[in-house]
Order: sequence, then structure tokens, then C-alpha cells
Amino acid sequence: MNRPDLTRLKSCMRRAEAGKELTIGFFGGSITQDSLATKHENCYAYRVFRWWEETFPKAVFHYVNGGIGGTTSHYGVSRIVTDVLMYQPDFVVVDFSVNDDPNEFFQETYEGMIRRMLMWSSKPAVLLLNNVFYDTGKNAQEYHNQVGDWYHLPHVSIKDTVWRRMKAGEFTREEITPDGLHPNDKGHGLVAAEIMSYLEQVKEHMWEDESVQKFFLPMTDNAYENACRLTIRESCPKLDGFLADAEEKKGHLDHFKNGWIGKKAGERITFEVEASCIAVQYRKTIHHPARKAVLILDGDTEQPVMLDGNFDENWGDCLYLEPVLHHGEFGRHTVEIEVLPDEYETAEPFYLMSLIIA
Repeated sequence: MNRPDLTRLKSCMRRAEAGKELTIGFFGGSITQDSLATKHENCYAYRVFRWWEETFPKAVFHYVNGGIGGTTSHYGVSRIVTDVLMYQPDFVVVDFSVNDDPNEFFQETYEGMIRRMLMWSSKPAVLLLNNVFYDTGKNAQEYHNQVGDWYHLPHVSIKDTVWRRMKAGEFTREEITPDGLHPNDKGHGLVAAEIMSYLEQVKEHMWEDESVQKFFLPMTDNAYENACRLTIRESCPKLDGFLADAEEKKGHLDHFKNGWIGKKAGERITFEVEASCIAVQYRKTIHHPARKAVLILDGDTEQPVMLDGNFDENWGDCLYLEPVLHHGEFGRHTVEIEVLPDEYETAEPFYLMSLIIA
């Protein structure tokens, strides 16, 4: 592990000590959103926010939580601006370590997201958080923290702390998480305590200057840094039966809005985009049966991509993201989606949320 550069974090603390106004942000999946906490104030993110308020009482703090359950850094890099960065944060905790698979694809999308944060005009201090599957110890921290070390960012690993304490018998899995992943109130408290412990260590040396590390070249191919999400607000595709969703979106957790709806077999929607990476984001629903669709990229009917609107888990509708082009030739591409026939006339409509391109 490279020594983290704490210049930005110490600067936040110095400004807070001087009574300035700061924005504290959190970005990630369901654990960041607050999953299984009895109330939002008990989730790790809000507890860490309270640490800032209690530690620096002269300052004014604003809280931004951009957590969305069941989402990866691939979606994250396309929404980081609208869900966190546009609020000009001074400090951001980011965690996708249990939503990203441990592989090079998600390492690249994660790096694009981190670079976007570091390059933002408010120059936020970024702290990486690695949550964990408590039954297996699995997460993506090896790939994520390689990115963190490349940019000299601090990281707090729940696998290396809380999970190891659990394995050593300090407490049982059932005491801190009912499903092996999402913390209960006690589990959220343990996650928050690890972050706050790290912040306390930094605070002890907040008046000591750092040697500033420069970051320019990316570690990966970094095709996703400028990823953008195309909804009805950003794109006007050709509609042949599909309808633009006319319901107004209310906040970043009002998921299935600003998209397109296909209700009947044969209805089509066609996009023309300039990109080298393309993914389609659609709803997988627990309400079966649901419509299926087929995606044809650049007229290649020999390699159709099936889009199944049926979700085979039961925790809720899923914001599913299907990559259809990765490191392809940059240029103009055609994406055509057609609703397939279904024996059930009452099947749930196919809901297309967006294209994510880079």
C-alpha cells in the first residue's frame, strides 16, 4: 500500500476547525443508502456525518447521500455528477466493493469514477470504503484499492477490521447482519466506527503539511471517465411503439422514471450514439411475468443481446445494467431494441431506463 496523500482531507478539517461551511458526501450502493438500519440516522453514512458535526462544532455542514441499492461503479461513474458532485462536496466516502465484481472491467469503471471525483472543481477529499460479504469475506477491495493506491487515496477496509474481528469470535455474524451483507444498526455502527477512527487519526496530525502527490496518467485503459447516461432528458431516439415515460422523476431514488416503455410485441426504439463503450440499463422486476426484449447492435442480427425483464430474486426491482460494447471502435453506433412476443397478455411492460455510453 502506498502512503496516502492526506492533503485534501487535512484541508477539510482545517476549514471545519475555522468554522467554514462544508458538504460531506457519501456514494455507493445499498449499505450507503442505509439498508437494514432501523432509521436513516443509524446508517454508517449519517453517523460519520455526525462525527464531523460533533468534532467541529463551529462549522456548518451539509449532508449528501448518493447511495442506491444494487448498483455498481459502472452506473456510478455515469451518475456521480448529478447525485453527489453537483453539490460541490468537500469530503466523499465511496463504496462499491460488494456490488462490483472483483475483475478488471469494474476496476476500470471504478477508476473512471474516482478520476471524475478527483478532477471535480471542489477538489473533494476522497476516502475509499470496502464493505464485505460477511459469510464469505468476498469483496472487490483488491481491485479497488489498487486504484486507491495509484492515486494515493486513503481506504478503510471492513474486511480487514470488522470481518476479522467477527471471524475471531468477538461477535457473531447474526449480531451485526441478518443476511450476511447488509448491516443492522450494530453493524452500521461498527462500519462507522472504523471510518471515524481513521478520521480521528488524521485529525491528530491535521496541522502537519503533506507532500502533495500528483496524479495524471490513469492506471487502466480508463474508457469510462467521461461516461454519460442517456435518458429522455438527454436523448431523442426513434420511437416505433415505445413511449417516453411522462411521469416526473422525484429525486435520485425515484428510479423508474425518465425512461421509455414498451408494452407490446414488436414495439421498437432506436438510438444512434457516438461511443466506444455502450451499456443498456433496464428494469428487472419481481412482478412476473415481465416482457423480454432483444437488442441489436449495429445491425448485427447474428449476435442479438437478450434483455429479460424478469428478476429472479425477491428483494425488489433491479436497475439492471447490461454492457453491449466494451472497448469497441469509437464512432457512431446504432442500438435497436425490440419487445419480444409473450404468451401472457398482462405481462409487465419492458422499462428501458437509459443507455450509458463512454
